[in-house]
Amino acid sequence: MKSVTEIIGAVTEWIWGLPMILLLLCGGLFLTFRLGFFQIRYLPHILRQTFGKMFKKSDEPGSVTPFQAATSALASTVGAANIVGVPVAIVLGGPGAVFWMWIVSFIGMATKYSEVVLGVKYRKKNAEGDWVGGPMYYIEKGLRWRFVAWLFAFGLMLEIAASTMVQTNSISTLVKNSFDVPLWATGIGVMAVVTLATYGGIRRIGQVTEKLVPLMVSIYLIGALLVLIYNAKHIPEAFALIFTHAFIPISAVGGFAGAGIAAAIRWGLARGIYSNEAGMGTAPIAHASAKTDHPAKQGMWGIFEVIVDTMIICTMTALIVLTSGTWKTLKAEQASSMVAEAFGQIFGPSLANMLLSIVLFLFVISTVIVIVYYGEKQAEYLFGTAFSKIMRLVYIGAIMVGAVGGLQFIWQFLDLLLALIVVPNLIAVLFLSGEVRAITRDYFTKLNRPRNKKAEEERQMIKEAQ
Repeated sequence: MKSVTEIIGAVTEWIWGLPMILLLLCGGLFLTFRLGFFQIRYLPHILRQTFGKMFKKSDEPGSVTPFQAATSALASTVGAANIVGVPVAIVLGGPGAVFWMWIVSFIGMATKYSEVVLGVKYRKKNAEGDWVGGPMYYIEKGLRWRFVAWLFAFGLMLEIAASTMVQTNSISTLVKNSFDVPLWATGIGVMAVVTLATYGGIRRIGQVTEKLVPLMVSIYLIGALLVLIYNAKHIPEAFALIFTHAFIPISAVGGFAGAGIAAAIRWGLARGIYSNEAGMGTAPIAHASAKTDHPAKQGMWGIFEVIVDTMIICTMTALIVLTSGTWKTLKAEQASSMVAEAFGQIFGPSLANMLLSIVLFLFVISTVIVIVYYGEKQAEYLFGTAFSKIMRLVYIGAIMVGAVGGLQFIWQFLDLLLALIVVPNLIAVLFLSGEVRAITRDYFTKLNRPRNKKAEEERQMIKEAQ
């Protein structure tokens, strides 16, 4: 058993190293070029359509508002990696890793946008009248690869079970260490919350996430902002480190072991690619339920996710680690404690740990709620709505199993299963990129058409009056 576990671990580590980085990076670059760098050219318009319309209601076809769909997808991407993963990238790649994280995030916007566009285009109404979609639908309907679509759905359905256990174990362990609450008690509490949220379907989940996600993000960002204000004099130095050592190696200092350019690129790309789940295939499942009149319009909310997750939250984490100096004072193996140390400068160690524990608790709760929904949709696609209800019970049961640390051997398959769903999804998106480009062009053509029509009507009225 040990040798099998070691083999699985070695294979998984290799897949999620350079091969996966190259696949996601090259895929994002291809989509960026094919769409004409639209995420940069039309960024002001994208920001107006997302941040500028977060609370706008819609009467278009769909089950939830565009913002609710975006927060549902965002709930599964914003997590512990935003707090722990960024310091690890800085420790192993140096401050320059942050620059490459930004670059690959801009590239990933094209991937996320394309996934969401296809998710909305190929969505359909299920037996209960809700809009459903995702990679399994655009793989089957767009490419006629039914077996691949089935394989994707089956793999993700299994992956959600393992992911649910891992997530709830992390939260039960955190609560026990911070507040001395028994593992089983946390498991019961999480089960109750998830049950209440998921039994209302995507509409209930959307109502929960549109309140929970802004709350948890705001708590973290306010705390991070206070740390930055406290260390304001070091902000220029932090940006100088980021831009300088993206291209120049940095030597060892304090507990930091130093890093070359290759390490900065490698860890920056990894953090940027993995933090926002661009190419993973999960976001389209949530966005397919959105009330929207055009796939491209909802696709912009996919870009919104990348901006919030990576460009805002991860960047704030990087800045507080750099300005507080914890990346130099703590050793590499203590990278996960760097944010807590930085917060401790303002709030004191005890309050800082409590604050971060609450934030992480909210991050994990929101993630579990949404991924259970993702798992249900895979079960529904494969075996129908009745079976999806059974899988919901399985996932809720997995919460308790994971909370107490049970079936840990299944956790070994988590990243391997995830790789098996990422590859077919990204390949499908690349094959369907021509449709994404056509939809994007159609959107901007229609965007300008009403203005031209109105001007023509005005000219006609003037002509008739004369």
